[in-house]
Amino acid sequence: MFKTLPTKLVTGNRWIFPKIIFNISLRKCHQKDPLAHNVDDRNSIITDQSFTTQITFHGEWPADDRLKFQTDMTVIPNFITEAEEKSLLEELEPYLKRMRYEFDHWDDAIHGYRETERKHWFPTNRVVFDRLKTTAFQGETLPHVHVLDLAKEGVIKPHVDSVRYCGNIIAGISLLTDSVMRMVRTNDEKQTNAEYRQVFETNRDDMYWSDVLLTRRSLYIMRDSARYKYTHEILAGEDSLFKHKKVDKGRRISIICRNAPQS
Repeated sequence: MFKTLPTKLVTGNRWIFPKIIFNISLRKCHQKDPLAHNVDDRNSIITDQSFTTQITFHGEWPADDRLKFQTDMTVIPNFITEAEEKSLLEELEPYLKRMRYEFDHWDDAIHGYRETERKHWFPTNRVVFDRLKTTAFQGETLPHVHVLDLAKEGVIKPHVDSVRYCGNIIAGISLLTDSVMRMVRTNDEKQTNAEYRQVFETNRDDMYWSDVLLTRRSLYIMRDSARYKYTHEILAGEDSLFKHKKVDKGRRISIICRNAPQS
């Protein structure tokens, strides 16, 4: 049985995660719990849809953990329209194209990425973020939205986002491609990423995890236990399988909103 994950941070922009050190140029994050208390009817519909089409379970899940995960992890397919995706890309691409993809991350945590933060959006795109806030958050999100552009060959390795810079909710819109997010229950924050990979491969029968299909234009919402007690990663193209079917992962842009760390 796994124990509750203790979260721990360190100094500056370097964050210590349960499985790896993941250095990323984010700012802090905004407020408390969302959806669960103010959109109950819609949330029950979303949860049913998520767990029949978007999320699979692997390994021996304790009943309590599985039930809590089903409450705290949500995927909403087609959260934005094709026209909204096009509008977001038209705003982002001119800036992203001036940046180079980076493949030599200092701690081997992420490969093939470029990133930025954006505070001000075109009026047509602000509508999307207003809808996201209503759906995923109670109150305000952090003013800066994180934009992460992952190349086709890029990967994000297992990590848990910092509790120093981010609160109990993370919500992200996926642009351009489908991808698979793997979320593994963890209780050890001292392993390096390489050790984690080895343990996961050799001791897989002792672990339990979920694979989450992030379809193009979907919104994922991680809160509470899903946010704190599970590493999350974006699988490489060659590893991207969902329900035994290959997921053709291409270039992926994720637009991520967070709330503030709890004081």
